[in-house]
Amino acid sequence: MQTEPADLAGLGFGRPDIDAALARLDQGGRHFLRQTPLWKLPGADLGLRCAQVWFKLEHQQVGGSFKARGMLNRMLAQPIGPAGVTIASGGNAGIAAAAAAKALGVPCEVFVSAVSSLAKRERLLELGAVVAVVGEGYAQAFEACLARQKLSGALLMHAYDQVEVVAGAATLGAEIEAQAGLPDSVLVSVGGGGLIGGIASWFGERARVVALEPELAPTLHRARSAGAPVDVAVGGIAADSLGAKRIGDISWAVTQRHVKDALLLPDAAIRAAQLWLWQELKLAVEPAAALGLAALQTGVYVPRPDETVCLILCGANLDPASLNAATA
Repeated sequence: MQTEPADLAGLGFGRPDIDAALARLDQGGRHFLRQTPLWKLPGADLGLRCAQVWFKLEHQQVGGSFKARGMLNRMLAQPIGPAGVTIASGGNAGIAAAAAAKALGVPCEVFVSAVSSLAKRERLLELGAVVAVVGEGYAQAFEACLARQKLSGALLMHAYDQVEVVAGAATLGAEIEAQAGLPDSVLVSVGGGGLIGGIASWFGERARVVALEPELAPTLHRARSAGAPVDVAVGGIAADSLGAKRIGDISWAVTQRHVKDALLLPDAAIRAAQLWLWQELKLAVEPAAALGLAALQTGVYVPRPDETVCLILCGANLDPASLNAATA
C-alpha cells in the first residue's frame, strides 16, 4: 500500500496538483503516454556494492523523455487557442510538447538555441513543429519565445518551471512506486529542475533523492552556494538537455525542503557511463540520462551495502551514431 507523498504546504505547489495530474493523465493520456519499464539488477552485476540498482527506462517514453508527462498535463489543464502552444527548449521539452500537440491536433512552435543537437531539431520537424533557432543558449531562446507568445497568444509552455509541468514529472515517481515500491534512494539529473522537483515532491522524506549535475552546468549547486537561484554559465556534454542557466523557482523550493545532496560530475565520467550503458546493457541514452550511473561508478555517490538505488534514464534523443563511433 502506498503512503502519502511529501507535505508540500507553503510551496505554491502541492498534493492537489499531483493528484490532478495523475487523474488528468490517466484519462487524457491513456492512449498517448507509456508506462515505461523498470529493470531491477543486483548491484554486484554492475560491479557496485549495493543490494539492487533499478533502472527506470523513461527514455522509452513518448518523445524520448520524461518531459511528455508535464507537457501533456499542461495542455490538458489549460485552454488552447488557434495559435496552439509555444515553448523554448534545449530539445527534449520541445519534442515532448510537439508530440503532445500533434496528438491533440494543435499547432506547436519551438524555440531552440544553437547548442540543441541536429538530431533533436530534425525530430521536432518530423513531429510537425515550427522550429526557430535563436541564440547560443536556452535563456536566449526563452526570451525569443516570450516575445513571440505575446504576439501570437499561444499557450506558453515552460520546459521546467510551471506547476502542471512539475506535477507531470511527479507522476513518474508515482509510477516507480506503483511498479516496485519504495527505493532507498533515487538519483536524478538536474538542469532546470523539473524532474527533480517532481520526483522529490512525490517521494519527500520516504526516499533519499539525490541531485546530480555536470560540473559545467551546476544550477542547483551554485544556487545553494548563493542561497537563492542565480544565473550560471552552462556548457559541456549535456548542455542540450541540462543547459538551463537557472534552477526553476518551484524546484528550488521543493529541493530546499526535500533534497539534501547536490553533487557534481565531470563530463568524462558522464560520457563513460553513457557508453557503458550502451556497451553493456544496449541502452542508447543521451548524456543527461547517464549521470546516475556515473555517480555510482565514480564514487561521487556511495550507497550502503544494503541499499536499493533507483536511476532514472530520463532521455534518449541523441544521434545513435555518436555511440557507435565512440565504440568502433
